[in-house]
Amino acid sequence: MDTTPLDDAGPTAERLHKAGQFFTVAGRARSSRKVTMLDDALGKAWMRQIISALEYSALRRYALHWVAGGLQGPLGSVDLNRIYAFDPSTMSGLARSEAQLDHKRTYYAAKQAIGFNPSYVADQVACFGRALQETGHSMGYKSPYHARARAGEYLSSAGAGLAKFFESLRGR
Repeated sequence: MDTTPLDDAGPTAERLHKAGQFFTVAGRARSSRKVTMLDDALGKAWMRQIISALEYSALRRYALHWVAGGLQGPLGSVDLNRIYAFDPSTMSGLARSEAQLDHKRTYYAAKQAIGFNPSYVADQVACFGRALQETGHSMGYKSPYHARARAGEYLSSAGAGLAKFFESLRGR
């Protein structure tokens, strides 16, 4: 019988220090405490109030459909020469289940509903985890301030559009 104590203390002091101000703690008692790390690009945008809570939730849902649709791509091999190799026997690109197909369809419908630039920024930040400044630079903005500001505007627009899109799905 394994008598190793369960590690339920939460994140280490080093992990909390690395996250800085980008985490939330819910619950007072140790048994009911829940620590949510928000130090990814999307979480930072929400904590810095670049996007609203509703937009954050919609963008998280968008990223969930991207992941559940199998669009992040598998890491099939540790051999770096074979990571991007095409293997027709694995039917890469095809849905492996009806649920995965449904997630793909929802993702692509949401992407089309919000438009090209907002969907580009939503993909970069919510799905790929790129920072707003890096995303703005990839859109052609040279100034770090303008890159962050414009990418933040597109991210907020994408979040608002996605919130409307997902609300319209609820009525079906």
